[in-house]
Formats: sequence, structure tokens, C-alpha cells
Amino acid sequence: MVDAKGAATFPAPLARTRLYEQVAEQISRWIGEHGLRPGDRLPPERELAARLGVSRATLSQALVALEVIGAVAVRHGDGTVVAEAPSSSRIVEAVRAHADRLPEIIETRDALETKIAGLAAVRRTEADLARIDEALEVMEADVEAGGRGVEGDEMFHAAVTAAAHSLLLSRLMAEIADLIRETRIESLSQPERPRSSLAGHRAIADAIRAGDADAAAAAMHAHVEMVSDVAVLQDR
Repeated sequence: MVDAKGAATFPAPLARTRLYEQVAEQISRWIGEHGLRPGDRLPPERELAARLGVSRATLSQALVALEVIGAVAVRHGDGTVVAEAPSSSRIVEAVRAHADRLPEIIETRDALETKIAGLAAVRRTEADLARIDEALEVMEADVEAGGRGVEGDEMFHAAVTAAAHSLLLSRLMAEIADLIRETRIESLSQPERPRSSLAGHRAIADAIRAGDADAAAAAMHAHVEMVSDVAVLQDR
């Protein structure tokens, strides 16, 4: 190729395909080849890893990537099931698009939720505190049972947002809810992360209950920073 002045040019280097991206594509292809439909269950992780010739860790990261983009769903006690028949030709692009937007989602979460936590400490009602406590109980029960606590995590952040009593901030959080869910799934799939996340929630709740806006904001900021430490960003 040559540019307008006749000088030789070279195409941009191809992006390196990471192993978990390759495995996600393999799983997608395997789903299609075996005619699996939405609701059908994938083999247990140990068996699927052996079939694909990869480690359990790599397989888990690939399954998380597929879950984030909506291709599969993980059900506690029921394994991984097909959510929608994925197109293997689009899997890597979708996974990379998620990874590319993840830092900006995290940055936005930090800006909004840190402010929300501070406001919640000042404006919360007894009913708000009860909803926060309920969310903590739901997450704790799920984590103690071996789950990831995704539902309880979502309930907790929704309860804190409601406690801020800011219509505009609530609308902004609703606008990015689907994007936040991507980070939630990514984070809570990390080893030991559900328990660490639950501990962070308790620190936020304690500061809100005490009416300490600065402490609540600081606890939320620390929490978002902690849950933002995910494998897909470490690998980039």
C-alpha cells in the first residue's frame, strides 16, 4: 500500500487474541456444533476444560466473558446454560468491546456512586436503612451458600442510590445499569471477591447509618476501586 505521496505504508498491527478470547470463541462454536439452544446446559467446567484442552482458570474467564455479553447465564446450583445462541464470528469482537469500555464504566461508577453514598448518609430514612440491611442479608445468604451474590450486590447499590433521594442521580444510574451489570458479573466472578465485596458493602452501610457523609463517600470509593480489579483488565 502507498499513501498520497507515493510512500509505502503498512497496515496497522493486528490485535493479539488472548487465550480466553480464543476459548470463548471455541465454546461458542461448540455450542453451535452440538445444536444447543437457549436453556440448554453446558457440561461441567472440569469436563469442558478437558474437552477444550485448557486450564479451569482460562475456561472460567472465557465463561465470564460469554456471560457478560449475554451468550450464557450462570445459575447457582444449576451450572452454566445457554442464554442465546451466539454467533462465533462475533464473539471476540463483543468480548473486546466489553473490555474496551470497562475502564470508562468503572470511572463513571466511581464518580456517581461516591457522590450518591455521601448524599445517602445525610438523607437516608429508617426505611432506606431497612432496605440496605435487607440487601446485605440477601447477599450474605447467597455467598454463604456458595453463590456470587450478584442479586444482593445489585439490591445493595440500588438501595443506596434510593437513599440519596436524588431523582437525577437515580436516572443516571438507571441509564448505565446494564453497563454496571457487566462490571458486577466480571468482578464477582473473581476468586474470593464476593466476600470482599460484602465487607465493602458493610463499611458503606455503617457510614450511611452513622450519618457520616465523608466516610460513606470514602468507603464507596474504596469499594469501587476494589471491585474494579478484574482479570480482563489485568490481562491487557
